[in-house]
Amino acid sequence: MYAIVETSGTQIQVAEGDEITVDRVSAEVGTTIELSNVLLISGDDVQIGAPYVDGASIEAEVVDHLLGDKVETFKYTRARRYRNSVGFRARQSVLKIQSIKA
Repeated sequence: MYAIVETSGTQIQVAEGDEITVDRVSAEVGTTIELSNVLLISGDDVQIGAPYVDGASIEAEVVDHLLGDKVETFKYTRARRYRNSVGFRARQSVLKIQSIKA
């Protein structure tokens, strides 16, 4: 059984026991959160939401908070001798999927 959940503007396919990395959630490490934006549940029968499945939710435990890989941007203008380099590391959370409720 798997589900497709929307979090932080992205859609992620999850199953019980999976660990996923999403944008930072405002919960302490070790707490359980509920993701209610479920788009699809697949099992014996498929439930498709319009846009979300009614009454469906996913329980996930916050495992860790971390920083993502560094993304560097470089701006350059040849005629004006302009150079600018900026680095950015996204704040992320690791979630472990505990159960899918339909």
